[in-house]
Order: sequence, then C-alpha cells, then structure tokens
Amino acid sequence: MTIPSTMKALILKGHGYSGTAEGPAIPSLEPWLDFTTVDVPEPDVGQVLIKVIQSGVNPSDLHFIKGEYGIPRFKGTPAGFEGCGTVVAAGEGAEGLVGQRVGFIATGSGAWAEYALSDLKSCFPVHPSVSDDDAAALYVNPLTAIAMVEEVKATGAKCFILSAAASQLCKLMIGLAKQDGLKVIALVRHDEQMAHLTDLGATHVLNNTKEGFMGEMLTLMQNEKPTVFLDAVADQTSSDIFAAMPNHAEWVIYGKLSTEMPALTQPGQFIFMSKKIRGFWLTKWLREQTTEKAIAAGTKVQQLFGSGAWKTEVAAKVALVDAHEQLPKLTAKANSGKIMILGS
Repeated sequence: MTIPSTMKALILKGHGYSGTAEGPAIPSLEPWLDFTTVDVPEPDVGQVLIKVIQSGVNPSDLHFIKGEYGIPRFKGTPAGFEGCGTVVAAGEGAEGLVGQRVGFIATGSGAWAEYALSDLKSCFPVHPSVSDDDAAALYVNPLTAIAMVEEVKATGAKCFILSAAASQLCKLMIGLAKQDGLKVIALVRHDEQMAHLTDLGATHVLNNTKEGFMGEMLTLMQNEKPTVFLDAVADQTSSDIFAAMPNHAEWVIYGKLSTEMPALTQPGQFIFMSKKIRGFWLTKWLREQTTEKAIAAGTKVQQLFGSGAWKTEVAAKVALVDAHEQLPKLTAKANSGKIMILGS
C-alpha cells in the first residue's frame, strides 16, 4: 500500500511533567492536545509502522496528556498508549510483521493518530478469532489483570479487595479470580454497577459512597479476611479500608483516580501487624519477566478473548477527527465501558 507523507493526529501541547495532581478528569482537551497534521513517522531498526485501526482511552492516557503520569511528555508528538492496526512498514529486523494485524503499545509515536510507531517487542500478532475491539485493548488492562491476580495468588490470599471495580480492568480481574477460586470484594460508587459485577463473579459488591459502608466493610473483614487491596483510587477511604484489614495485609496502588491525599491513621500497623504499601506498574512488571513468561501471558490474553471468556465492553467509538471535541464528555461517564478512537 502507498504510505502518505503526512497524517492526522492528536498532538501533545505540553512537555515533561506538569507538577499538578488533578486526576484524569478532562473538561476540555484544549489545554493539552491539538488535532493537527504531522509527518508520518519512519520506522528505525527494530520498529514497525502501524496503520491504526482503533486505539483505546485509558485513565493512564489522561494522566499522561496532563503531565501527571510517571513518564514525561514530548511536545509535538501524538498521544495514546495502545491500539491495534496493520503493520505497513518495518525497520531492519522487524520485516516479518509487515502485513500482519497487531495489538501494540505505541513506544515510538502515539496511537491517537492515523499511523503509530512501535518496537517489535511491543507488538503482538493478533489471532483472527480476536476482534478489533479486543485487539486494541490487549496490553494495558488484560496483562495488568493477569499480572496482579498472579501476585495476589503468590501472597497466598484467598480473598482480595478491588476499588473502582466497575472498570474494564477490574471486570477482567473478577473473571480471573472466579476461575482461580478467589473471593473478591468489589467496591463501586453507583448502585447500577453492582448487579453486573455479581454476575461476573464478584463475591461481594459494596457501594463505598453510601452511609454505613465502613460498618459493612468491617463485617466482611472479619468473615473473609482479605489480605490484598488492589487500589486505583488512593484516597482517604482507601487508607481507612487498609487500616481495617488484618495482619500482613498489602495495599497495592496501581492508579490515582482521586485528587484527595490520604493520611495514614495507624502507622503502628507497619510495625506490629507487618502491613505493606507498594505500587504496581505494568511496564516494570514486564521488564522483570522472562521472555517466555511474557509470551505466555500474551498468549493467555488472546486465548481468553478468542474463546469469549473475556470481552472488551465498548461504550463508544469516536472518529479521530471528532475525538478532540467528544472525548471530554465521553470520559465523564463513570465506567460505562471502553472508549475507542478510530484510526481514520
């Protein structure tokens, strides 16, 4: 196919870190992104150029464009961490992927564009049984789900807690936990989210905004004894939940959806109850795995999607040309499903 010299893309306006902690809410994209025309990037050694079919919108993307993520922005480059598309050109050593549909992490040039660059190691050829919706979400949520549930199992926990449990990521973790015989206490903010999570396999579902929530939580602590808390919110409620957990509990923070800064009210628990607080970042987890284990995790993801055991719940698809205007109102809807940006 003929590759054009220019393309449309959502381009970062900021550089480096912003120094703010406003969270992923985006009332407007105007302060952070431009929709404009830029040169199509050229693949270097070990890289591929991908014609984007569609790309996902994750909370990490929104933190990143605002300069609040753990890696710096580069002004003038396309945003967007992951997507799916067809490899149309390759640098030396990556020629074998040309013509293949892949799920990818955009390591060289962002996915919110007509074309994206990725390293060979950050692409995964997609089986025909996997839909474009699932292929565009193969990395961030599915691999995180597999990794964190494996870490829960490694602690010996029989029950764990999930905050922001109506998210696509948590739905995947609930399904995995059910398969592995683990109990899940799922926390949400809206009653209408509760029944669906129960259907997916959550053992208990609580609305953590309701009066009497902590009383219910304390009863569950006594009965179920959860020892791992996988938390994407990291607010004072999270800290209070952790304080109520039993000996040897771990608070694993993998996101910061709240702008509230939590206080630790019982620091003596770290001494006398052997409690721990730590973070989880998928990029670091992947770096620490052997090639064989990383491939096995990616293969498991495709098998789960291909078999129908997992499915990406898509709330909306928006054309790239309309994304600048429509993304703010679409992302404001609480955990209604994945938002996809169409590549052309």
